[in-house]
Amino acid sequence: MPQVLEFRLPDLGEGLTEAEIVRWLVEIGDVVAIDQPVVEVETAKAMVEVPCPYGGVVTARFGEEGAELPVGAPLLTVAVGSAEASGSGASADAGSGSGARTGPGADGAEPSGSGNVLVGYGTGAPPVRRRRVRPEGLSASPGAPAPSRSPGPGTSPGPGTGPGPVSAPDPTPAPAARVAVARVSDGRQGPVAVVSPLVRKLARQHDLDLRQLAGSGPDGLILRADVESAIRSATSAPAVAVATAAAGSATAASVTAAPAAPASPVTSVSPVTGGSSVRPAGERIPLRGVRGAVADKLSRSRREIPDATCWVDADATELMAARAAMNSVGGSGSGAGPKVSVLALLARICTAALARYPELNSTVDVEAREIVRLPEVHLGFAAQTERGLVVPVVRDAQVRNVESIGAEIARLTEAARTGTLKPAELTGGTFTLNNYGVFGVDGSTPIINHPEAAMLGVGRIVAKPWVHEGELAVRRVVQLSLTFDHRVCDGGTAGGFLRYVADCVEQPAVLLRTL
Repeated sequence: MPQVLEFRLPDLGEGLTEAEIVRWLVEIGDVVAIDQPVVEVETAKAMVEVPCPYGGVVTARFGEEGAELPVGAPLLTVAVGSAEASGSGASADAGSGSGARTGPGADGAEPSGSGNVLVGYGTGAPPVRRRRVRPEGLSASPGAPAPSRSPGPGTSPGPGTGPGPVSAPDPTPAPAARVAVARVSDGRQGPVAVVSPLVRKLARQHDLDLRQLAGSGPDGLILRADVESAIRSATSAPAVAVATAAAGSATAASVTAAPAAPASPVTSVSPVTGGSSVRPAGERIPLRGVRGAVADKLSRSRREIPDATCWVDADATELMAARAAMNSVGGSGSGAGPKVSVLALLARICTAALARYPELNSTVDVEAREIVRLPEVHLGFAAQTERGLVVPVVRDAQVRNVESIGAEIARLTEAARTGTLKPAELTGGTFTLNNYGVFGVDGSTPIINHPEAAMLGVGRIVAKPWVHEGELAVRRVVQLSLTFDHRVCDGGTAGGFLRYVADCVEQPAVLLRTL
């Protein structure tokens, strides 16, 4: 008898808690091999193909393309040891029109996974069946009929796939009913079913009591939409109370002055928009994926980091001349190799500056109230892609020369353009270089990439009148700006760092001897 195994969305690493289904790579009824990619998902960090650790026949898929699933939610179910996967010559499902196909688990032995898994989950041991706990007030009575088996709201087996092959009955609850939920307790009575850490975080940020919310998900599961609805209600409640009190006072006064005059109707006022509490019309774009991750990170940076910005104009004429010499044949002694970019030169200047001012290559441990100075420089650089703004990270930039940094920047930029960056290549930065000059602007006050302590912004390099050696001349000028966390250093350190960077831009010969 085939055994139906459930494959859940694994932990994709780096603290990611959800992913969006971009494209299904298998249909219901397909035979999959161990470690075969079955779905392509997009996280806040990158696009990832997720391999299934089981081999067998796909019997169900959970979630349509474009749906967002939390880590731990079911992705699909696989019948292991079914006739279709046995390779014994038996015909496949009558409606499929396909011949017998081979796969693992035909001998009926207890299936095991490959062990070749993503971060945070394993398949070396059979899945442990856990008793499902229903929220209070929802447990079925002794004579109540058994719940019907369905994939759950918002899911479907996929367009044009049909019902799929029929397998033997499974005495365990339906996959959608087996979604792992966290039972949260804050000292009040009764557990609360919440599947996503983001939902709990959102409730904490707005001081919401989850015990007072009725979940709209399966088995009373509290979804993000439930929390957002409660937030809107809590936000509009003070305005309604104020408007009601004002209306009551006005009504009392009108009764005293003119008993026959009716009271004016009450209209609640939104404290956010200043207008009606009715949600304004217009196109609504969900903040999720890369855009949602950027919004969360920048908002957190603004909340937690007391930042300050200083800037300076620098004459980049000599830097551009040095770059031209390095890129000329024989100019750098490397022949006609890869061209050295301005960004690579600026990145190397940053690593030299951070060696002199290590305070800016640090982070703040808020709980311990400590500044943590980091020994390695993992240099992030901002890159605009079709998916949005991403910050790939050049690892161990402090030990790289210009050519090595430039090659790594080129590789990461191409991966960002094609959407193939790995989550590990987008995290762990200690300092960020932001070249917004590519957009044709001179200056900016960049927001620090939390939890880093500083970011260097570089504007466009443009010809301007400049006093050079006592005479007015046309020089190539760039504006540099440094935004820094005022907790890790004072203005003297930040100013010294920025001045050193500007000096290297204006007189690169001294720095080039160390490259």
